[in-house]
Amino acid sequence: MSLTDTPAKYGSAADTEATGPLGRVAIRGDGGLKVRGGATYALEQSVENLLHCVLVQATIGAGRVVSIDKAAAEAAPGVRLVLDAENSLALKPMPDFFGNTPPGDTYVPFARDIRFNGELVAAVVADTLEQARAAAALIEISYEEAPAVPTFADERAGEGRAVDALAKEWGEPDGPHAEAGMRFAATYETPREYNVPIEPHGLIAHWEADDRLTIYEPTQWIDGTARNYAGWFDLPFDNVRVLSPFIGGGFGSKAQGLPHSAAAAIAAKMLGRPVKLAATRPQTFTAYGGRPATRQTLTLSATKDGRLVSLEHDAFSETSVYGTFAETLGVVTKMMYAVPNFRSRQRIVPVNTVLPGPFRAPGKNPSAFALECAMDELAIELGLDPVELRRRNEPDHDFETGKPWSSRRLLQCYDVAGEAFGWAKRNPAPRSMREGRELIGWGMAVGTHPVYAAPGEATVRVLSDGSVEVLSSAIDMGTGTYTILAQTAAEVLGVPVEKVSVKLGDSRLGRAPVAGGSQLANLMTAAVHKTAQAARDELITLGLTDPNSPLRGEANTLLVEGGTIGASRGGAIGIGELLAATGRDHLEVTRDTLPPAERSAEERQRMFSTLAGRGSLPEATVSKHSFCAHFIEVRVDEDFGTVRVARVVTALDAGRLYNPKLAESQFKGGIVMGIGMALLEEGVTDPRNGRILSSNLADYRIATNADVPEITAISVGEPDYDATPLGGKAVGELAIVGVAPAIANAVYHATGKRIRRLPITLESLL
Repeated sequence: MSLTDTPAKYGSAADTEATGPLGRVAIRGDGGLKVRGGATYALEQSVENLLHCVLVQATIGAGRVVSIDKAAAEAAPGVRLVLDAENSLALKPMPDFFGNTPPGDTYVPFARDIRFNGELVAAVVADTLEQARAAAALIEISYEEAPAVPTFADERAGEGRAVDALAKEWGEPDGPHAEAGMRFAATYETPREYNVPIEPHGLIAHWEADDRLTIYEPTQWIDGTARNYAGWFDLPFDNVRVLSPFIGGGFGSKAQGLPHSAAAAIAAKMLGRPVKLAATRPQTFTAYGGRPATRQTLTLSATKDGRLVSLEHDAFSETSVYGTFAETLGVVTKMMYAVPNFRSRQRIVPVNTVLPGPFRAPGKNPSAFALECAMDELAIELGLDPVELRRRNEPDHDFETGKPWSSRRLLQCYDVAGEAFGWAKRNPAPRSMREGRELIGWGMAVGTHPVYAAPGEATVRVLSDGSVEVLSSAIDMGTGTYTILAQTAAEVLGVPVEKVSVKLGDSRLGRAPVAGGSQLANLMTAAVHKTAQAARDELITLGLTDPNSPLRGEANTLLVEGGTIGASRGGAIGIGELLAATGRDHLEVTRDTLPPAERSAEERQRMFSTLAGRGSLPEATVSKHSFCAHFIEVRVDEDFGTVRVARVVTALDAGRLYNPKLAESQFKGGIVMGIGMALLEEGVTDPRNGRILSSNLADYRIATNADVPEITAISVGEPDYDATPLGGKAVGELAIVGVAPAIANAVYHATGKRIRRLPITLESLL
């Protein structure tokens, strides 16, 4: 069942409710190009005189490089340069996405002191890719190896350090709580998980002049990435052009320049020729970090009728020995339920790994896994239905912030998804439902994602033929940005969507925030909407006041719709006709969503190109979140212990959907990734030296078509104008949150065995 044909009684945000293009189903604007192979990705750009770069990585988990013998590689056919820490250009240190700045006055992307297995040590540049690979194999590196601590499961890792900024407490979590008739505690674990976008990382670096750099690189954040390069090479921001019109997935991993990015740009500058670097699939497991391994202990106390009295949350996650990344494990725990007494603490444990990073719904996903499994276990201890326990603890406001909800339709999610799934027919006893040799389990869990805010900027250009162009440095990595921005402009300017073209992914265009945190759709539709309104107003002013306007003096105002402008439908003329009459070939307007204020160009650029942009907006007076409820059926083969997800019904409160078809795709994609998290995905590390043993798509298994059942996604959301200007909420990452615990809860219902560590495997069941 699709989102757009869901029965009306389920409250679907069907496109028939929309009065204009925005909110209706529209075919993807980039779909035809991709189907025909006409969408040119970063590494497919045609650049003349291209050289090829291959990475050489460390093969130890800790220690230092004693020597690098490059002679044979340098003498190999076609080799132009062999780079390492000794002969690399020294760059200016720049903070990463998380605020970590390399130590010292200069930065070199090649390591001498080895912090993790797979760290970048050298690079070979040659005329062809094959020559570069062959030469890279000739490099001989001598190491002085030191003991490595590859994971926080290693007893030498210790307890790490507290992250005070993530600690939260209210009420009396240490109180006696005599009213609590039930106390439950358990520990939940998730392994390392990797982003594995189908398009691996890479770039083409081209110095078009000594002080002008063009980068073709898949990135989720054009402005932030351009800022990286400008900072490294001490260039003005405008002297760096980053182009990324199409991206083959990112899931959080493509939001900044990385060491291999710097290496390619250095090589291009030293050789005076463009350089192409394409990371191999195994290299993508160490060129950037995925989700770190986590461990969470939850202690819940409740009254005998199921009212939560207190919740204590102690969390641990891995970070690297050279930088800080905290997977925010308390983010869902702190706000999902009405808990009068609460404490959450988190520690990060440094180990010899590449610095972890964001991966779809960072923090929210593992946070929900622990909380929603614990709630299921508490419901069983209390003899309550899992949905009923959650209903009894539904909060009337956000207990973490004390703010009211902008909207929270989670109770409707329970009603709608539960009815569509048939939850009322569930026999609560474990191992009570079966079909032949298959045990059947029904489980549920909830998810949430915050609604973030950051400024955006857009340009709208109305052309003399009546068509419209929308321009922004925002990106589309398959989520539908091209399409919904065209719908937004079409709605305001009254033209068909087919008459609107959208240009994205170029740092020379208007500023845009990172495509992460499920924020880009809301932020950029708001920017385009504001800009299109300004363009419409300028058209009306032009029609009313220009001496050459055929409409001058006809009325006090004019109507813009259907590609025409006039005092009435009968007397309207084409927009192109007005522009031609007034001697213009186009009308162009640029606007942003920064709060009104006088700012220097440097200050504006800082707000758009750093995460400080979020802080430039007024603090919200309400708590803004999307919500969902998953109901999942699993089948467990009693003889072999194999687990299959048989069906999924999910109801989602994501506010107004700008294009229900694209939203449905995002919802289902998140659910599929949640299935992979629950049953398949696990980063496996060699305990001796920290080498990633699952650094390929054969050993690091992700969900494929054979693993995906029928998925029903039902929208119960309503426009939430307290959350965003156009009423939408978070979509892209929402649906992955809560899938894994729903599956784990269903597996318990099927088998009677509680699995508290992901993934759920045959071995863990047998």
